Amino acid sequence: MTQTFDMIIRGGTVVNQSGRVRADVGIRDGKIAAIGELGQASAGETVDATGLHVLPGVIDSQVHFREPGPTHKEDLCTGSMGAVLGGVTGVFEMPNTNPTTSTAAMLQDKLDRAAGKVDHGGMFCNHAFYVGGTHANADHLGELERLPGCCGVKVFMGASTGDLLIADDDGLRRVLKSINRRASFHSEDEARMAERRHLAREGDWTSHTDVRDKESAIISTERLIRMAREANKRIHVLHISTAEEVHLLAANKDLVTCEILPNHLTLHGPEAYERLEGKAQQNPPIRDRENAKGLWEGVRNGTFDVMGTDHAPHTLEEKSMPYPASPSGMPGVQTFVPLMLDWVSKGALTLERFVDLTSHGVNRVWGVVGKGRLAVGYDADITIVDLKQTRTLSDADQANRSGWTPYDGREVTGWPTHTLIDGRIVMQEDDILGEAQGKPYRFLETL
Repeated sequence: MTQTFDMIIRGGTVVNQSGRVRADVGIRDGKIAAIGELGQASAGETVDATGLHVLPGVIDSQVHFREPGPTHKEDLCTGSMGAVLGGVTGVFEMPNTNPTTSTAAMLQDKLDRAAGKVDHGGMFCNHAFYVGGTHANADHLGELERLPGCCGVKVFMGASTGDLLIADDDGLRRVLKSINRRASFHSEDEARMAERRHLAREGDWTSHTDVRDKESAIISTERLIRMAREANKRIHVLHISTAEEVHLLAANKDLVTCEILPNHLTLHGPEAYERLEGKAQQNPPIRDRENAKGLWEGVRNGTFDVMGTDHAPHTLEEKSMPYPASPSGMPGVQTFVPLMLDWVSKGALTLERFVDLTSHGVNRVWGVVGKGRLAVGYDADITIVDLKQTRTLSDADQANRSGWTPYDGREVTGWPTHTLIDGRIVMQEDDILGEAQGKPYRFLETL
């Protein structure tokens, strides 16, 4: 009997846990139903992937879409539009909104907004939201982290203010005691940075690395690992920026997972600050080439588990304020895939490692149900890319409300041609198709 599918992706090179293989992908009822030579099989829709590579859907596990709060910079709808335009099928969104996502009610508010029940059409990509750890909720995080649509707990040990800052040992111990899933941490030492704020030179963005020096990150990560080991709890350390931390994390992989950002691999101080000024400012800072070299080693040797962007837009007017009044953060979700595929084209990164960092790793670390694998039985979240297509990244093409990218004018080789979510084509050749239909991720109960 001839097989029938809702969609067949024909003739592409599938890249998954088995490596690379020329194969067709059959999709039925939103799930991957077959991978292989499908011959005479019929389908309601066919995608010709000849000459293209078919990847498991890319997941950006760290974005700031600003809603509710300063939505003049970004919101859930525009952020998710940028995601699918860039080949990203889903995101984990951060809690430092206004008000913060630190209660069950605020988590539900975000889920309602993502579903289009508040203000706008909702999110185009799949999604989950972090609950922020605070002194007020530290003893109840074990309950909050299990709520539907929550990917886990996020704790700011530095670089935040108000309720979302937990810099003291007692607060961290309460968080670690409460959690059962893996919590994620922004690891910079608040006390050391406070002592060094006088080193900021007005209008000189190169002094950002003096205020937030390497030791601020190293001291904090050492302390966090020590406390997590005492509590016997698993942790995830976000946006590693120093070569020294790579060695520290590699020695503690039984307990700790960690993330690398494209920005820390691609941009280098002081030239990035001299060229981009406030646009290059983020936390932890862009550091020098020697640190980037150590981070690349962590990518290649398997120390890093996932890659996210820390997409955090601000308006150009805000970023042009003289340092240190300028805010930290830059857009990244839409340029994520082409930027890293360009590194693949240059031989710095294998395509298989890219897939591991952006799909398989997310599946392993968070236990996302039905996602992060291109395998029979999994949801048909798929990113199709053209490794030979050369394009120039441009401010004009960005969907984020702030309308810019730090990579404006950068020529890249490698481009996403299709974004599929739950078996639907939501982006094809730079066009968004259909209405926003993103859904919340589900997570394994045992993690």
